[in-house]
Amino acid sequence: MLRVFPAFLVLLLATTASAQDWRYEDQGVPIAYFDNGDAQFQFACRGGDLAMGFWVRAPHREVAGASAMNLAITADPPEGTGVSAGGGTRFAQDIPLIHSDGSSMIVRGPVARQWARIAQQARNAIQVAYVRTNKQGKLEVFDSNSFGAKGSSATIKKLLDRCG
Repeated sequence: MLRVFPAFLVLLLATTASAQDWRYEDQGVPIAYFDNGDAQFQFACRGGDLAMGFWVRAPHREVAGASAMNLAITADPPEGTGVSAGGGTRFAQDIPLIHSDGSSMIVRGPVARQWARIAQQARNAIQVAYVRTNKQGKLEVFDSNSFGAKGSSATIKKLLDRCG
């Protein structure tokens, strides 16, 4: 029993360390993803087309009740900031939401390719959030999640080489 514990500890530490990196799987559907526990941000090759997905496990009630929202991505946001109307944030407009075990959004084609390039160029972090503009013209941000950028360039490249 005492011999098993050190092996288990090493395995646990290796799993924890790799959880901070982007991952690539090729089990029928090639996918590059980062899961931070609260949300998952992914790029996948589905039917020969590149698709980008953002899934939040426990969405804000405004997101859970919406049929569509905008999506925002910010690569390497300055410390203490995140999604904003300016400052390098990119938006995908009026995308339908899927509600099942959380809320998710899937974007295909040119926007997915553009966002894959943004994620590849990030050095430290990628901030992704559901957003909308309120009646006063102010940006409302929901379920903003940060994903590490370590390994994103090489991992997403593998996927783009397969799916382009």
